[in-house]
Amino acid sequence: MIKEVIKRCFFTSFSRGQQAGWACLCGYLEEIAMLGISKIKNDLFYKHIFQLVLPIVVQNLLSAAVSSADVVMLNYVGQSSISAVSLAAQYASVLFMVFYGLGTGATILCAQYYGKGDMQAIQAVEGIAMRFSLLISLLFAGCALLVPEGMMRIFTNDTELISIGASYLRCMSVCYVCWGITEVYLAVLRSIGRVVISTAMNVLAFSLNILLNAVFIFGLFGAPKLGAMGVAIATSLSRLIELLACFAVSFVSRDIKLDFRYLFARNKVLFGDFVRLSLPALGNDISWSVAFSMYSVILGHLGTDVVAANSFVIVVRNFGTILCFGMASAGGILLGNIIGENKLEDAEQGAKKLMKLTVLTGAIGGVIILAATPFVLKYASLSEQAMHYLKYMLLINTYYVMGAAINTTLIAGVFRAGGDSRFGFICDTIDMWVYAVPLGFLAAFVLKLPVMWVYFLLCTDEFVKWPWVIRHYRSRKWLNNITRDDLFAGQ
Repeated sequence: MIKEVIKRCFFTSFSRGQQAGWACLCGYLEEIAMLGISKIKNDLFYKHIFQLVLPIVVQNLLSAAVSSADVVMLNYVGQSSISAVSLAAQYASVLFMVFYGLGTGATILCAQYYGKGDMQAIQAVEGIAMRFSLLISLLFAGCALLVPEGMMRIFTNDTELISIGASYLRCMSVCYVCWGITEVYLAVLRSIGRVVISTAMNVLAFSLNILLNAVFIFGLFGAPKLGAMGVAIATSLSRLIELLACFAVSFVSRDIKLDFRYLFARNKVLFGDFVRLSLPALGNDISWSVAFSMYSVILGHLGTDVVAANSFVIVVRNFGTILCFGMASAGGILLGNIIGENKLEDAEQGAKKLMKLTVLTGAIGGVIILAATPFVLKYASLSEQAMHYLKYMLLINTYYVMGAAINTTLIAGVFRAGGDSRFGFICDTIDMWVYAVPLGFLAAFVLKLPVMWVYFLLCTDEFVKWPWVIRHYRSRKWLNNITRDDLFAGQ
């Protein structure tokens, strides 16, 4: 059945050799699915992982939709508005990486302490993470409110873009503060298994953001037509409403409250553990994301055709990896809970099951990209050369997602669940900055290889680190119960 559906979807777009290869793969996946379905139904680990992963996937899909909606709507306002907002939004991207790193540190600790049943420790960790996030978000908000023109001049000297971007940043100052509070609280909720509540809050914010974007950009329902400023107002209002909803959830919650009194909780041991886990995770994410952005710099110097093709590839690849990355997040939370219960053997077995699911979701991601290829090629309005690049770049990404899936699950899911965020930081930094980025520059500007060879070499980064990542996984060095006893004795 699977083979027939896939064949009807896209086999007509590829050669017979490619058809045969993918038919073989689809048959293999079908056999795996049929043999494993009975085991999955009767295994509690699989049951819990699917309960966690589905809300996370929905959340990631909506996040991608909001980003797309901003660009689509501003397209009707003008190119200057799109450019100004895209530049000003770089500060939100930096904040996202900061909040994600802080949330990772909170999730690692809270997941294990939840498994241990120590709710007081979770409250203290929430307060520690909130202190960091509020300090950083208030710093960004103050700059956005007081010196937005200076912030824009870092990116451009164009007076029109500075003016539009400054008005955008002033309105975003409210968003930064609300975001800093909600991201920590929702990360803590996810770590104790309240993923549905966390996702519901994000769904509320994302849905309101899209609706209010339309209202304030185009002046619907009697609202003023504000263009780029409307995007900032819509985002800030949606984040403010999300924060109020979090307070409402906290009011009726029996577990973890959104209580600012936690900010004043003091525990030197937990503070040290939080810093030790959060800083490598934060450094890992920033190092990887900046290095990955260098790929765009390399491709940008190879011509507009490859840049245009890559813009489509990024969108398709993001949808192909949503399930893989959701599995990594859910797996990290569940394994952290198990490790916190000090069931290390169960955690090791759970990691093995998670890896099987990761291989399956990686293959599904590749099939999704392959299935989308004929439709993208049909509806993309690009030059003939760009279409040629687009086809083969998409084909390269059908295997690339497998590398990304396995590495993300191990580094950001399994290893961090056991309190090991340092290995990922070192591994990704070396892989990206010592291997991938220099290789890309060498291939493009020294050896002057064809564009597709440059792109292919850039897409080997995930596979080069496999030996070290898998070796670290098998060593069990990541499998650590990092919870402590008697944390609050004498306080």
